[in-house]
Amino acid sequence: MTGNSTGAAHEPPILQAVALHKRFGTLDVLRGIDLKVRRGEMVFLIGPSGSGKSTLLRCCNRLEEPTSGAVIVDGTDITAPGVDLNAARRTIGMVFQAFNLYPHKTALGNVTLALVKVRRLSRAEARERAMAALADVGLADKAGTYPGALSGGQQQRVAIARALALEPKVMLFDEPTSALDPELVGDVLDVMRKVREAGMTMLVVSHEMRFAAEAADRVIFMDAGLIVEEGPPAALFGAPREARTQAFLSRVNH
Repeated sequence: MTGNSTGAAHEPPILQAVALHKRFGTLDVLRGIDLKVRRGEMVFLIGPSGSGKSTLLRCCNRLEEPTSGAVIVDGTDITAPGVDLNAARRTIGMVFQAFNLYPHKTALGNVTLALVKVRRLSRAEARERAMAALADVGLADKAGTYPGALSGGQQQRVAIARALALEPKVMLFDEPTSALDPELVGDVLDVMRKVREAGMTMLVVSHEMRFAAEAADRVIFMDAGLIVEEGPPAALFGAPREARTQAFLSRVNH
């Protein structure tokens, strides 16, 4: 498996959810999720709308507060009372469906902002690291451009650069291509592929099944707040065991 070191299987997981529950009022959105992601692994979460995928992702950096259970990132229980949540979040990058860029700041300004505010870098250091991150996503030439003059795909690549510049240990992607025109999706997936090849640990919610089939180490199928089935892409897409997985895949493949 590319992206994983030989000893990775024996290392503790870099991201772990333990007996995770999330309830909104009377609605159980997550019903006891146990999840382990190894260092350097790319894991895809798939499943129908409302299955709890995005909620699980948002619980992994406490944008949503779990009702019960724990989330452990690189050995730190980020759901423990008194944990330094800001410090914990610095280790977890997040890329959203909506790009969440500041419209009044250039691409460079969007990437440098968190480096100055969160990482406390000098403006010169922040600029240097931000330019390197923009170059990594193929947008060094757009550093001085405002989001309104960028395509959706370029805006999403700036958002990825912003997350990467903070040098997180884990990257969470929540439907990163679903707001894009079809012809712009490929550029974003190419950047994600490059990030993966550089060894970044990635947990991805996406409907890009072909990309999952070729790039993921593992695919997890969720339904009704539960993990129904998981496995390598070839097994899960090629010969799913569970009836719910089979039904979902037959719907999305037609």
